[in-house]
Amino acid sequence: MSNARTKSTHRPPPASRRRAPWLWIALGAVVVLAAVVAVFASRESESTTAAGVEETRSVEVTGTALAPLADGTDPALGQPVPVVRGASFDGTPVAIGGSGERMVVAFVAHWCPHCQLEVPLLSAHLADNPMPAGVDLVTVATSTTATRPNYPPSAWLEREAWPGQVLADDDDGTTAQAFGLTGLPHFVAVDAAGEVVGRMSGEITTEQFDQLTALALGTAE
Repeated sequence: MSNARTKSTHRPPPASRRRAPWLWIALGAVVVLAAVVAVFASRESESTTAAGVEETRSVEVTGTALAPLADGTDPALGQPVPVVRGASFDGTPVAIGGSGERMVVAFVAHWCPHCQLEVPLLSAHLADNPMPAGVDLVTVATSTTATRPNYPPSAWLEREAWPGQVLADDDDGTTAQAFGLTGLPHFVAVDAAGEVVGRMSGEITTEQFDQLTALALGTAE
């Protein structure tokens, strides 16, 4: 009778197999965490828009559209601006043109990097140097797109303490098209006759903004 013992052939599972349950647990935790983050992000996004606030609104535009601003010359100088009837984010009526009021009309878009630099610059300037009596600042929030950065525009402009009335352009950018925009930001000075007396496109200095205000007021040298 042999006393020889049969050598066991049992071997522990490979390290990769031993780690498999922990790997699945870790992956599951990542998925759950991602879902929680997505829920909170969604709630945060929803909370940025107050009840009754709409980022785009319908507009009614009448009159002839302005020709685009050209290098070295402005074909729209002396032309009446289109009359726009619309509303702000909260539904407050806002009008441009046709009222005999002098104004500077500013066009901005929430995703535009130049606008993101211009708005705080001019907001700080206007806090110390308000618009003069007799000239209104009317801003058009245009090209609004929920999938692009810095959305929504209503929260952005409020955060920057942007003054004056804000008209929410429609989904098609109808107001911007009527004013001949080729770039952002865009500024239009309008005199008491409702005619264009100056336009600038792109980032401008506070001095240039004051120049547009003076043109609207009729005091530019």
